[in-house]
Amino acid sequence: MAFIVRNALKISHLLANNGLKSNKTAYIAVRNCGWIRDWKPGPYPKTQEERDAAAKKYNLIPEDYETYPEGSGYGDYPKLPAVGEDVRDPYEDLDYHFRRRNYGETLNIDYDIYTSDRHNPNETLRYTPLQMVATFLGSFLFLYFLALTDTYFDLRNAWQLKPKQYPKPGVVHYTFEPLD
Repeated sequence: MAFIVRNALKISHLLANNGLKSNKTAYIAVRNCGWIRDWKPGPYPKTQEERDAAAKKYNLIPEDYETYPEGSGYGDYPKLPAVGEDVRDPYEDLDYHFRRRNYGETLNIDYDIYTSDRHNPNETLRYTPLQMVATFLGSFLFLYFLALTDTYFDLRNAWQLKPKQYPKPGVVHYTFEPLD
């Protein structure tokens, strides 16, 4: 954290020395200075005190705090249930309404998969997968049966609108001569 403050002070000092005397500009530079390592998970908790500290870090009570297995690479990040954005209450007062989440809210490790424009793990389908496959195969096989029936009984030629046009001697169907 001290590294961020030190860099923010350097940025504000540079801005002030370059003719930007506004405190507002320096405040914006300090406020937006952050690094991704600030949100990087810590090491896997081994003692109860470390578990309690990690639960507090992620705004969870110690009873709800559960970690991924050691060695999975997630460190002390909590194992949260998979809840899609579509399941959350659309009328709840949220900080970021488009993504239906609050600032500082601890997210599932696979949050990018469960956004509203992607997969919803809590979705209940109207039809079972077996019904969907049966409907697809049934309609496909029905059309295939119609095509076979048409081929076998030659139904396409049963109601011809015009007789077939075969070339005959003395009949000109087309010419390349200009019309005068």
